[in-house]
Amino acid sequence: MQTPIADFVTEYANKNGSRFHMPGHKGQAFLGCEAFDITEIAGADALYEAEGIIAESEQNATELFGTARTVYSTEGSSQCIRAMMHLVVGYWKSRQAAGNEQGREDVGDRRDDKKQSVCMRPYIIAARNVHKAFLYAAALVDFDVVWLYPEEMHSLCSCKISAEQVEVELKKQLEERGMAPAAVYVTSPDYLGGQLNIAALAKVCRRYDTLLAVDNAHGAYLHFLENAQHPMDLGADICCDSAHKTLPVLTGGAYLHISKTAPAYFAENAKQAMVLFGSTSPSYLIMTSLDLCNAYLADGYREKSASTIGKVENLKADFVEAGWEIENTDPLKITIATSGYTTGTKLAEHLREAGIECEYADEEFVVLMVTPENIEEDYLNLRQALENFNSEKSWNAKKSQFRPVYCEQKLSIREAIFAEQEMVKAEDALGRICGVPTVGCPPAIPIVVPGEVINEDALRLFQHYDVETVAVIK
Repeated sequence: MQTPIADFVTEYANKNGSRFHMPGHKGQAFLGCEAFDITEIAGADALYEAEGIIAESEQNATELFGTARTVYSTEGSSQCIRAMMHLVVGYWKSRQAAGNEQGREDVGDRRDDKKQSVCMRPYIIAARNVHKAFLYAAALVDFDVVWLYPEEMHSLCSCKISAEQVEVELKKQLEERGMAPAAVYVTSPDYLGGQLNIAALAKVCRRYDTLLAVDNAHGAYLHFLENAQHPMDLGADICCDSAHKTLPVLTGGAYLHISKTAPAYFAENAKQAMVLFGSTSPSYLIMTSLDLCNAYLADGYREKSASTIGKVENLKADFVEAGWEIENTDPLKITIATSGYTTGTKLAEHLREAGIECEYADEEFVVLMVTPENIEEDYLNLRQALENFNSEKSWNAKKSQFRPVYCEQKLSIREAIFAEQEMVKAEDALGRICGVPTVGCPPAIPIVVPGEVINEDALRLFQHYDVETVAVIK
């Protein structure tokens, strides 16, 4: 596969010419990569008006992923999430304007003007474990959210909803509003590696004439499995991938994918949506790494990933035999449930002392991410570190049970985020309206959503996730 961006950048760097253009380092080595860090000079194309080497590279990615259109982001999945929401709401509004929404014609006959006005606002049905970028998208694009909660909850990061649950909510909203949502929005895989039944969700969405949008930030590699598990293969209409999370791409490199079955509106307007939320100075280093990744994926990656998945499965089996509880995850994650044995934070500290840095740890879980770029020594170090871990075992202890936090929504997300705010201690926030997403990092999953009234259950989770201060409406 051709790598037009990488070829151009390398050729330009090798010329060692006089750079009377941005960036200010002029190609001189401070970090060592500056010679390849350029701007939109002649021949370098432009990300948001791509007609040359970037357009060619994005077309290569489109063919690799089998989509109608795949475009690059140099600002991670966060940029893609905002663009996704702008696209689905824009499409919803265009359908409303054309009078094509199911049941719209008779809505006015059975609702008063005030209720009609509320019902005509765009809304999205979303699983509660969204990344905070989704909430900022709600503020910027201005839509309402109907939340879906899991029946059982062991972590903020996970929201195991079913197709049946989505169908019940779609029926309810259609009855109350007279119109389908702009989209159903889910995160899969989630931060712990849990995967939803995307194929079943997609079928339900089609039956109710709505779209399925997926935050697939942790699953860019899923298209290249022996049995593809990528949302684009399973019926989703639009999704984002953080290429840098699971593929050899620099941090910030991501994809926005449009399905071949999605309305033409999405492929036609993808770039306009991305530029609305993106910098006018996208990184050529990141774009070059995305370009080189195309060749990497096309040249034996399926075999590499299959081999790596086999090693991960062997590790998981050994850990289970040794008494560890391993969660059911996407193939390249190892998520250890530590309740009943130790805490995730203690185990993470032990691993750190052994020279192993995990992706995420809280009181209940440790998450380890693996790719074909992990070397054999990494596997050996992990095995040895877990074998050497000593802790008092309390095998009868149960997992922490989380009650989903149901907070009353007093303001729209947009109203809350743009309102005047103040920071208060978490314990003093009871009864106050949340101003900005209150999250535990790094997963950035909200405990309370902007516009919601903070209640006792929220305070308990603030304490559990060590949230000390909260932004509230004045």
